[in-house]
Amino acid sequence: MLKFVNKIILSKNDRLLKKYRSTVQQINLLEESLKSSDDAILQAKKSQFKERLARGEPLNNLLVEAFAVVREVARRALDMRHFDVQLMGGIGLHQGIISEMRTGEGKTLVATLPAYLNALTGRSVHIVTVNDYLARRDAEWMGEIYHKLGLSVGVIVSGQDSEQRSAAYQADVTYGTNNEFGFDYLRDNMVFLPEQRVQRGHYFAIVDEVDSILIDEARTPLIISGPSEVSSDIYYKLDKLVRRLKVSTTEGDDGDYTVDEKTRQAFLTERGHQLMENALAKAGLLQANESLYDLGNINLLHHVGAALRAHSLFKKNVDYIVRQNKVLIVDEFTGRVMEGRRWSDGLHQAVEAKENVHVEQENQTFASITFQNYFRLYEKLSGMTGTAETEANEFQDIYGLGVVVIPTHQPMIREDQADLVYISKEEKFEAIIEDVRSSAQSGQPLLIGTASIAMSEHLSKLLSKVNIKHQVLNAKNHRAESKIIAQAGIPGSVTIATNMAGRGTDIVLGGALESNAAHSDAARADWQKRHQQVLEAGGLRIIGTERHESRRVDNQLRGRSGRQGDPGSSQFYLSLEDDLMRIFASDKVQAIMERLGMKGGEVIEHPWVSRAIENAQRKVEAHNFDIRKNLLEYDNVANEQRQIIYRQRKELMESDTIQDSILEIISEVNETIVERYVPEGQLDEQWDLAGLEQTLKQEFDLQVPLQKWVDETPDLSATALREKVDNLVHAAYKEKENNIGAPQLRTVEAILMLRVLDYHWKEHLASMDHLRHGIGLRSFAQKNPKQEYKREAFKMFGSMLDTIRHDLVSNLMKLRESPMMLADQSSKFSEQEKKMNYQHQEIESSLHAPEADSPSPPVPQPSPVPAKPQPIKRQHAKIGRNDPCFCGSGKKYKHCHGKA
Repeated sequence: MLKFVNKIILSKNDRLLKKYRSTVQQINLLEESLKSSDDAILQAKKSQFKERLARGEPLNNLLVEAFAVVREVARRALDMRHFDVQLMGGIGLHQGIISEMRTGEGKTLVATLPAYLNALTGRSVHIVTVNDYLARRDAEWMGEIYHKLGLSVGVIVSGQDSEQRSAAYQADVTYGTNNEFGFDYLRDNMVFLPEQRVQRGHYFAIVDEVDSILIDEARTPLIISGPSEVSSDIYYKLDKLVRRLKVSTTEGDDGDYTVDEKTRQAFLTERGHQLMENALAKAGLLQANESLYDLGNINLLHHVGAALRAHSLFKKNVDYIVRQNKVLIVDEFTGRVMEGRRWSDGLHQAVEAKENVHVEQENQTFASITFQNYFRLYEKLSGMTGTAETEANEFQDIYGLGVVVIPTHQPMIREDQADLVYISKEEKFEAIIEDVRSSAQSGQPLLIGTASIAMSEHLSKLLSKVNIKHQVLNAKNHRAESKIIAQAGIPGSVTIATNMAGRGTDIVLGGALESNAAHSDAARADWQKRHQQVLEAGGLRIIGTERHESRRVDNQLRGRSGRQGDPGSSQFYLSLEDDLMRIFASDKVQAIMERLGMKGGEVIEHPWVSRAIENAQRKVEAHNFDIRKNLLEYDNVANEQRQIIYRQRKELMESDTIQDSILEIISEVNETIVERYVPEGQLDEQWDLAGLEQTLKQEFDLQVPLQKWVDETPDLSATALREKVDNLVHAAYKEKENNIGAPQLRTVEAILMLRVLDYHWKEHLASMDHLRHGIGLRSFAQKNPKQEYKREAFKMFGSMLDTIRHDLVSNLMKLRESPMMLADQSSKFSEQEKKMNYQHQEIESSLHAPEADSPSPPVPQPSPVPAKPQPIKRQHAKIGRNDPCFCGSGKKYKHCHGKA
């Protein structure tokens, strides 16, 4: 009965697949007729399709014919014919849906179908990859198909100049990484000439490995920043002081600070607080009789906390590595080094001081955007990955993207074995070594996934001790990852990979056949022999050394095996000392083991344990979703303001003249200033004419005889006075136009408007960062921090706009010399661009992210020029730690705002 009902009431996924299969049948009907067409006819199809679009025919009407043409060209260019399931995946991508396709199903080839169809519109088509290597590889590889179709292909990678980027974006299809696309968008909104922009809109994007980019990478924003003037000397001093402190190992211990691994925070104890205050006073960082918790010392307290976290929670070769005197963050998801990325909140500087390397100077944020808001700029967005269904709700909630699970071309026969849990790590690794030895001896290739560099190196040492040959792929040698991964299918080979290193490169059973030997009969015969040997040995074996915090990442590791119907197996080895188990699941699993009467040296394999582990992963996944959603809620406020500023910049650059706007702004500013000193409805005896005269002289360089006007016209009203001043200001501006020249003044108006806009926008971003840091404290007053943030941000934005108008008018009125030409300003931007830092700052492990209402936004970073630190002076009367808190809560200060 259940089967009968399921046949009648299909799931949403089944209904989509049914429609797709119907469309695929129509595509297949065209295959034979296209085979008889020569290459020129197939290439000419592009012009025919464009003509039909120009006549108003919908793009969807061209799908069947366009897909059929792409498949035929792919068969001729690369000897790769799209399978029916690949056509189905391409249909999903065109419709703006995420196509979940297993590893090895040929997603790179699938992207050519919707890319060609949507490029026919003449608008931008972007294919987003996870790294530069894949962007280059896919653009070159699939480029043979596009060129035969009559399309141009561009690629965006790091290190390109503006001219190269502009040419790549002008192509019909552009490949690149998520970071490069996002940074180019921000940079385009910082230039001074329209021709300096490189992107040409955001029409259609296909995101490869969409779960990695739109979920894992979306927890922190993209940031363009530049140097600021903040001393870095304080980090070295605090590092020396923190090294003297002793960590509290138990709840009743008398240590100097405690560590909370779940929240990824470190806190001073009563004893540690006293020791730190004394040490800071001796170092000249704190004045005598001052408390570290005084409101005036909030920044110093923040730096102390960063130093504590750097020493107690961030480990070398796990969270970061040191290379060429620099601290480089290791991506917890891929194990790759994240070049150019830095932790925020002064944490990166604290780690640099800890490792005694050069503390990089802090930066001021020039522009920032989250991936959520960047990718929502596209009119049509789609993606493909092997693991998306577990995050389907998030894709729908944040991006409005549905998920369709595409069936595999061949049945999946990989054997996923139940987890094996040991009490200690030593026992776990002994079992792993034995598994590796037996599998390798039988000729079965192995891919071993680890969660950190330290783990991969530790396992490598253990394998070396027992003389097992192997390859190590982690953040220290990721440049060779594609080559290592491509040969991971050789019989008996053992490859250790940090998490998902090598993602995007297929592991071929028997090893990849070198391209230069691909047409050699001897080489093919040798490969076929190796391939058959691996098949008989059971295919690629996956060994996981611990569970990741996300089930999706575990599935990605497993998905490396069993491609295209190949045999394979996967096994996870766990211990109660693993981070995920220790923090979230150890109590439950320990209780199960005790109930079953298990002791050290024994292994447990039970559904209860698997359920406990899965529940722990669900908790962390939910927590991660909250972090990303929370980040988006805060950034949505900034995004609305960002769109206004960027739209204003675009209009300024594209307008022939902004004179009318300038004259209107002059009148608005004049009205505001006069109203301040001569309020409407107030008696003339209460007017502050002297103050108004002084302000007009200081701000606008105008000598206005206000008192004389009032004496000559006793019944002069405030409105009439304001009009007289306004006429005088406009007359002075007209005179300035005659002296300088109208064309030159029009130029300087545009330049000055852009400069003032950019300067105050940067300052506004810094203010928004500071606001976000402290807004969580509003919860003490029973207020919603997010609503408070929206309200305060709105007020700050209005204030910024007023300041922009005032500064613009003031600068224009004081202009005396020949104005700077636009070319000079453009060259200045080019010089400034050389000093810019392009950062995708990474927060700490998602197991240990900040609280939901206290996000960690990017903050300005430290200056390399050491400056003598000045004592931080208290701005308010000192509050004793046991005194009532100033907020009126009735609690002691140390338990209220002092604790915060």
